[in-house]
Amino acid sequence: MKKFMPNLLFLLFMGFVGQAHATPSTTLWIPSVDIQSYGVWHFGVDTYTSVATKAEDGGRMFPVDYGLTVGVAPFEKWGMEVGIDMFESSDYPWYLNAKVALYEGAFGDWSPALAVGGYTIGTETDNTDYNIMYVVAAKKFGGIGRITVGYFSGNEKLLVDKDGKKDNTGLLASWDLQVTEKWWLAVDYMGGKSAFGATSFGFAYAASENVGLLFGYNIYADNDIGGEKMNSNTLEFNLDVNF
Repeated sequence: MKKFMPNLLFLLFMGFVGQAHATPSTTLWIPSVDIQSYGVWHFGVDTYTSVATKAEDGGRMFPVDYGLTVGVAPFEKWGMEVGIDMFESSDYPWYLNAKVALYEGAFGDWSPALAVGGYTIGTETDNTDYNIMYVVAAKKFGGIGRITVGYFSGNEKLLVDKDGKKDNTGLLASWDLQVTEKWWLAVDYMGGKSAFGATSFGFAYAASENVGLLFGYNIYADNDIGGEKMNSNTLEFNLDVNF
């Protein structure tokens, strides 16, 4: 499923940095093994907002992510995508991402999908260059769905906990299920207690062959990063268009 991405969203809002989740193809919050097909462009608009929370308790609307991704590898067994994101309003809005993926079943029914990539590659040194690199593997299990596991590592100067201590590595995991041709469900997890650490769940609906809508909820590992209640849990809505 292509939605999206992080929560440095609260930092964006406060103007401490320029961004959030510069997004490759994802499950909900974490990068997935999915990849854009060769020559297919994807435009996405991702919004994040707190729900039923007063401003004094951390309620806010976060910068909107406008992302463009394209598949660039015309091969049968593996693919590659590259993308750029603009988060507005923010001081440094531009972020890059890229991913190379080996398709599931490339070497037989036993072989899982495998992807390596990077995202939140910002333009300001030690300000927006979170530079999260990751590897994920995934396998489908019939009607049970698809299980994904992986690992990430990012800039230790920026991926920190609420006390400013580095927390720049961790586990990636997800479950997703294509319920029908139009409906899809997922839960995912990103480890650590930096602003990226979160558990997310949601669903998507294919409005047409090329247009999808995704609704999710992100529960962050620590709501007090950047100040008490500053890292509020968020409702996300994504509009995705392939062309």
